[in-house]
Amino acid sequence: MSLRQHLLVSRIAGDVATSRQDNLRNIRRMLSDAPEYWFGLHRTRDWSYEDVFDVMVRRCGIDPDPGHVEGGDTISVDLLLAQLDRHRDRLALAAQRRERVLLATGHPTGLLVVHLQVAAALRRAGCDVLTPDVPWTLPWDTDWGRGRPRHLRWINGVAVLASGGELLHTHLPEPMSALLAHLDSPPDLVVADHGWAGAAAEAGIETLGYADCNDPALFVAEEEGKPIVTVPLDDNVPPHLYDPLTEHLLTSV
Repeated sequence: MSLRQHLLVSRIAGDVATSRQDNLRNIRRMLSDAPEYWFGLHRTRDWSYEDVFDVMVRRCGIDPDPGHVEGGDTISVDLLLAQLDRHRDRLALAAQRRERVLLATGHPTGLLVVHLQVAAALRRAGCDVLTPDVPWTLPWDTDWGRGRPRHLRWINGVAVLASGGELLHTHLPEPMSALLAHLDSPPDLVVADHGWAGAAAEAGIETLGYADCNDPALFVAEEEGKPIVTVPLDDNVPPHLYDPLTEHLLTSV
């Protein structure tokens, strides 16, 4: 099976599981300045709902019909493949140059497996995969765990947010900001998603990012000219389904 066919069959692209309602609602949430939907990015222009919708059509491949407000939605497999090739070429250059690279994920149930394989390949190529020990914590108040702190944890070269023995989904930019503040100099490249990617791009660091069709911020950042290349994809399919994508990504590393 070709990579293109696999992406469609696995619903990483094409008709994805993310709902149209969620996609449109999150555009509105972002534009209402809900911080968890900006991923640490700061807009450089005024954005209307119609503007962001257009970006998501052109850069992600959601259904262009504004009258489609319920049901399923789409991610363009062609856009995914084009952006993935840009990631592949940049990772090959990082390996050739033996760059300092920082990797992180806010979606450990899905994309962690991709980042782990990239981290391992870059290390084998002689890159410095950064894992600074940063004593950053953030209180987490919930009904079942009041006061439990969230902290940074490294999983084989990939930064995640954790609480005790749990790895957490997060949109927060603060963990990446804490990492960058701790380093003596910025990394040459960041490979990340969600707020980890947003904070890096906002800091002016070249970033390879991933985003689902209900997370418009990274696509808007790329549209604004920030230093990020965003691959559109469903970011939470069963992890093994990303293996063909990652194999393609690492063909030149």
